[in-house]
Amino acid sequence: MKFREKMRCRNGSRLEKGCDPRYNERKQEKTGTCRYARRVPIGGKAEKQMKLPETDRKPRRRLWLLLLLCYPAAAILLLLAECVPGFAEQYARGPYAVYSRAGNFFSALFPFSLAEILLILAAAFAVFWIVKQVVRIVRAKGARLREAGGSLLRLLCAAGVVLLLFQLNCGVNYSRDSFAETCGLPVQESSREELETLCSSLAEKLNALRPEVAEDAEGVMTLSSSFSSLGSDAEQSFDTLQEEYPLLTGGYSAPKPVLLSRLLSWCNITGVFFPFTFEANVNTDVPDYSVPSTMCHELSHLRGFMREDEANFIGYLACCCSDNYDLQYSGLMLAFIHANNALFAADAEKASEIYNTLNAGTLRDLAANNAYWKQFEGPAAEVAEAVNDTYLKVNRQEDGVRGYGRMVDLLLAEQRANNR
Repeated sequence: MKFREKMRCRNGSRLEKGCDPRYNERKQEKTGTCRYARRVPIGGKAEKQMKLPETDRKPRRRLWLLLLLCYPAAAILLLLAECVPGFAEQYARGPYAVYSRAGNFFSALFPFSLAEILLILAAAFAVFWIVKQVVRIVRAKGARLREAGGSLLRLLCAAGVVLLLFQLNCGVNYSRDSFAETCGLPVQESSREELETLCSSLAEKLNALRPEVAEDAEGVMTLSSSFSSLGSDAEQSFDTLQEEYPLLTGGYSAPKPVLLSRLLSWCNITGVFFPFTFEANVNTDVPDYSVPSTMCHELSHLRGFMREDEANFIGYLACCCSDNYDLQYSGLMLAFIHANNALFAADAEKASEIYNTLNAGTLRDLAANNAYWKQFEGPAAEVAEAVNDTYLKVNRQEDGVRGYGRMVDLLLAEQRANNR
């Protein structure tokens, strides 16, 4: 065997082919080993001992193979959710409901967005890891291909773990029964007259509620309470809504503000549900009127309703059953914007006529909202929308970002149900 070159004993002598057996004879007589060669036995047994580094790699190889099993496990979950009737719904009501509360309870122990911190650390670690792997590959002269393969394997293992956790924490829920089916809402083809009635009704409610909310110096709606207080009211509204819709269970914590909210605005994002920490995260840089409905939207995701149209509708319902005027106004604004946009596509003249019936305060709020988002128009917003569209389609929302417009079908279904 051969030790690493330039290894020295205490007496300063260089060891080329092993430890000199004449050095420290008394120690050698007692142990039969060389003190400064990691206590490797002298003689034929030493060669066997030097093979340990090779055997030490086997547990790591088994670990990589084990982690790579995450891919078939995630695929099996996806197939079960897609092909076995009722699997996704029972999963959402059973296992997910239990461990999502546990995860949310843990993340609620932190007053800040744990998801935001983890994403920042993950981005920093990713840069560090890439640089480290490149350095290792460059230094591995004669074994660069093997080193590159090892780096790729580590990356695949990490991606497999993330994929499996995603499927467990929210991916399966994309295949659950629709909210309309489980709650008995009659979704069906609607006439233009029904849509006009819905828009007019929402406009009237907005006009009646607008004087009850606070304004800033420019006459634009502003929140009358702190984020934490508003978040508590949003969570309590779900407790009230649960009486009518039992699937919207309680036991979750309030949403959290995002410190880097401006960055989310550049990506056209108002809120994010992070499935790895079970947190509802809200962009606080946006116009105030949209913050409460965003809270309720993300809290809907937290309860296992992943489709965007359903999360919007559930958020609207939660806002409307709250005693907080800010929540009520925000929910009505969300519903009106979707409904009037749908009407504008069918009858632009009628949609403009209803839009002009809004009072001056509501028109100022909408104008301020348009001005705010106009500053973020550009390549970044387009890329973010394309990524979001792809993400939604990959998760079986065939309409992509256009699926947000399907909320109008649910609003019309609620209108029919209330008229009966």
